[in-house]
Amino acid sequence: MPTAIIADDERLMRDQLRMRLFEAWPELEIVGEAKNGEEAVALVAQLHPDLTFLDIRMPGTTGMEAARQIGGQSNIVFVTAYDQYAVEAFERGAVDYVLKPPEPERLQVTVARLKERLAKPKEANAVNVNDSVTQMLSQLAQKMAAPKAAYLQWIQASIGQDLRMIPVEDILFFRSDEKYTCVQTERFEALIRKPVRDLAEELDPALFWQIHRATLVNVNAIEGVTRDIRGRHLVLIKGKPDKLEVSRSFLHLFKQM
Repeated sequence: MPTAIIADDERLMRDQLRMRLFEAWPELEIVGEAKNGEEAVALVAQLHPDLTFLDIRMPGTTGMEAARQIGGQSNIVFVTAYDQYAVEAFERGAVDYVLKPPEPERLQVTVARLKERLAKPKEANAVNVNDSVTQMLSQLAQKMAAPKAAYLQWIQASIGQDLRMIPVEDILFFRSDEKYTCVQTERFEALIRKPVRDLAEELDPALFWQIHRATLVNVNAIEGVTRDIRGRHLVLIKGKPDKLEVSRSFLHLFKQM
C-alpha cells in the first residue's frame, strides 16, 4: 500500500486534500501531517513515505526549502494556489503538483502520474531527482518573485444619481441578478453592471470568496455558516440580516466552520 504525508499550515486545506485523495486513490495511506516544512522533513526521515504533498508557502521552513532537504527520499507533490505559472514550472520537473483548492478532475491526473512513477523501480525514480527539483524550484522562485497581479482596490458604483468610489475592503458582498450587481457595504447598497464572474477574476481571492455563481463575499465579513430546513448552507454576515446561499460547488470552503 503506498504511503504519503501532507504538509500545509492550514488545517482546512490538509483535511480537504486528505478527503480528495481518499476519493481519487482509496489505497493511498496518509501516515502523517505537518504544519510546516521543518515538520515535513522530520516526518519523511521518520516514516519514509512514498509521497510527500508540500504546500509551497508555509511559515518557517517553506515547502520549497523542505523539498531541497528531502531530495530523493520521497516523491514530491507540491500544493499551490499559483496556477498562472505552476503548469510551466512543474511539468518539467521530477515532481507533480496539486492546485488549491484540489479539484477531483485535476487530482485524477496527478494520481495517475504518481501511480506510474511508483510502479517503476525506486532507483529509476531517484535518478537526477535532486537536480530536477533544484532546477524546477529555481524557475518557480523566479516566477514567484515577479510583480503580483494588480487587484481592484476601488469599485465605482451608482447610488441614485450619484457615483461613489468604494474601497473594496469596505464591501461586505456582491450579489448579482440578471441585470445588475448589488454592492453591499455596512452603510449603504449600490449598483454596478459588472457581473460576478468578472469581479471574481479582478478581486483578490484571499479577500473575496465566490460562494455562488451570483455571489462574492468578503471573508472578513463572514460571521458563520448555518443550514436551513431545506438543507441549504447559508453564510451569515456580521451585523446584517442577509443570509447568502452557498452552492454545492463552493461548500469545501466551509467544511471546518
